[in-house]
Amino acid sequence: MLALGGAVVASAAVLFFATSSGLVALAFVLAAGVLLGGVVMLDRMRDAPEREGVAAPDWSVTVAAIERAGEAIAITDRANRMVCANIFFLDSFGASAAPPALPFGRKALEAVTLLARNAWRDGSAALEDVEASDETRWQVSATRAGRGDDHLIWRLRPIVRTTSSNLHALDLAGPFGKMLSRAGIETAITTSDGVIRAVSAGFAERAAGDERASMVGQDFVSFLRSDERDRIFFAREGRGGTPQTLVDVPLVDPEERVTPAGPDEATSLMLLIDSGVGIGSGWDGASQAGVAQLDALLAQLPLGLAMTDRDGRFLFANDAFLRSVAREGRGLPAFPTDLVVREDKAALSDAVRRHGRGPSTSGDVAVRLVNSPEEPVSLGLAGVRGLGEAAVLLSLADTSQENQLRRQVAQATKMQAVGQLAGGVAHDFNNVLTAIIGNCDLMLLRHIPGDSDYDDIQQIRANSNRAAALTRQLLAFSRQQTLRPEIIQLPDVVSEVSPLIKRLLGEKITYYVQHDRNLGPVRADPQQMEQVIMNLAVNARDAIQSRGNGTGRISLFTRTLHAKQVIQLGSEVLPAADYTVLIVQDTGGGIPPHVLPKLFEPFFTTKEQGKGTGLGLSTAYGIVKQSGGFIFADNIADKTGHPVGARFTVYFPVHRGEMPKKRAAAPLVSSDWSAGGKVLLVEDEDMVRAVAERALTRAGYEVTACANGEEGLAAITEGGTFDVVVSDVVMPGMDGPAMVRAIRAQLPKMPVLFMSGYAEEQLRRDIDIPDMHFIAKPFSVASIGDKVGAVLQQARAEAEAGA
Repeated sequence: MLALGGAVVASAAVLFFATSSGLVALAFVLAAGVLLGGVVMLDRMRDAPEREGVAAPDWSVTVAAIERAGEAIAITDRANRMVCANIFFLDSFGASAAPPALPFGRKALEAVTLLARNAWRDGSAALEDVEASDETRWQVSATRAGRGDDHLIWRLRPIVRTTSSNLHALDLAGPFGKMLSRAGIETAITTSDGVIRAVSAGFAERAAGDERASMVGQDFVSFLRSDERDRIFFAREGRGGTPQTLVDVPLVDPEERVTPAGPDEATSLMLLIDSGVGIGSGWDGASQAGVAQLDALLAQLPLGLAMTDRDGRFLFANDAFLRSVAREGRGLPAFPTDLVVREDKAALSDAVRRHGRGPSTSGDVAVRLVNSPEEPVSLGLAGVRGLGEAAVLLSLADTSQENQLRRQVAQATKMQAVGQLAGGVAHDFNNVLTAIIGNCDLMLLRHIPGDSDYDDIQQIRANSNRAAALTRQLLAFSRQQTLRPEIIQLPDVVSEVSPLIKRLLGEKITYYVQHDRNLGPVRADPQQMEQVIMNLAVNARDAIQSRGNGTGRISLFTRTLHAKQVIQLGSEVLPAADYTVLIVQDTGGGIPPHVLPKLFEPFFTTKEQGKGTGLGLSTAYGIVKQSGGFIFADNIADKTGHPVGARFTVYFPVHRGEMPKKRAAAPLVSSDWSAGGKVLLVEDEDMVRAVAERALTRAGYEVTACANGEEGLAAITEGGTFDVVVSDVVMPGMDGPAMVRAIRAQLPKMPVLFMSGYAEEQLRRDIDIPDMHFIAKPFSVASIGDKVGAVLQQARAEAEAGA
């Protein structure tokens, strides 16, 4: 470098003497200096890795390091140029496909491009499921790497899915496939067109000579050959290899009868069973060896499988198949048709005969099993050849748990819908009853006992109150009634209600009570719990009295159930927690199976007309649910399996912690408020508004009645002065809470009294307006007048205390 510098100075001097121009010499020196600086920088950049102790990258070593079976790996630079890739990537996508420019569809390509952008920005990104085509899906991830974070490492794993959640155990590339290979069984999963989707390592070794070879997307039959005797061999081994028995197991989802690839593309599990003998041995012996191996395989698969001969007689079935047809422990009947209902016998018999005697094909048929005739299932059939007497392979998934869960979800959905309907009916009916009871009260003010109409009006009022009790039961079922929960012990509630139960049962029915020790407390309304116990006891009494001589026994137990025991129960409905359990059982002969699903529906009853409303059990159901509990009904069977009684089990979660503190509010009581006042009455139902207006006017109040929330708000904004607002909650347009919030924005201290047929607790939780009061519909003329007076009295007291 010193020599170059000297040469530059000497050249500048010669140039100066030759041109007699200092400016030219100076320009020459500057240009030479820039050139010399560039040479120095390039030299330093070339030697930088050596100075840092890091050698220049050798990509051939990197390629050797990223060779992995079943995972495509590629490395790209900032310009999305591929630096290197492993063999699996090149076989899958080709050398010209540099991520993210992969041979995917438009949607998948956009997703991978966005993934690359996120990886450059965040350091890493991943996609769990990219649909490259109709047949292949990939898991894709990219990670930023390199000394200058100037490379992306791409990892792509093919997704191979079986057709049912019960078949996740079929991991052909894992230990399961290797175990089968050691037993002489090679496996592959193919589409209906024979295109390979996955193979075991043993299959790849025998078919292609390399257990890591990627065979996805290739034709399955291209790896096989057959001779003049229709024996099957691996093409690579030729006739020098051992003959194979090919079994096609259709993998069809029994729930939707489709596969993940689409409704028109069935997927099959291909089993190539090594006979274990050469070409010179007898084929019958090979077949028997294959049958033994196939039996061992079928017994381990999670899919229910069975085999029949050409005449349709059962030869074999694994445990999963027996569970699916509810024959576990009892064995198989003679024919598959013995498992289905009478209407499906002919179709199944024809299907078995067709697959057993025709060409080797597969398919499925919808049948109804004898053990569950209301739920059709899909029974797969596949013809097999070369297995001696075996001719047809039947496949059936064990869906008993799924069916039970589906029934439970359907029942819960139905009960919720019925509950919403019942709550809406009760709310509207309460408006009607408010008008009837209010008009009766106003008419009674004009009559005295002894008048010809007095008794008739009293009868109308009494019947209206009975109807109001029915609406309260409907609200209980729909979980919309007003509860006043406390921390209670169930034995205390049972003790309170037991004397009344004994009187109701009479002398012929024995009443027995037994309590566990160390029962946990529960949070519930004690009066409502008494109602639940009474309803269950009366229902049990009626069941006993309806059969025989009316003698029997009703037993009531309380039990402790810990969270570990709940987990052991395996319930899909009951969460794992500590419970205090109430059990009421009888000897009334049990509940018919067709009645059990409808037992808690309102107005459903098996009693004679006029002897029951059908609201007892539905009320109990609603109270238990609103208290956070669960209630179940089942039958008690004797040793022969015959039902001898019914059992109702109620689970209440054990309460932990202290009871929430109640609002510190002065109790509202009937008052002698006589100072009058101005009342803004807002009610959309004309008949209710008329009754309330007349009742408040007779009580001495000046009433302004409005038909909706907009009119009520306008009465305030236009300068009207009022002492209290009495409003309905649910109204078309602006509802009561919205109107009150707008009024409180102008008059924060305005007292508010809401009228509603819904539960007070639910309204307070949903509305959340401070310092509001509530009166339940239906109400009488006297009760609304007293309530308004009490609200005004409290407002006056609070105003004086604040002053």
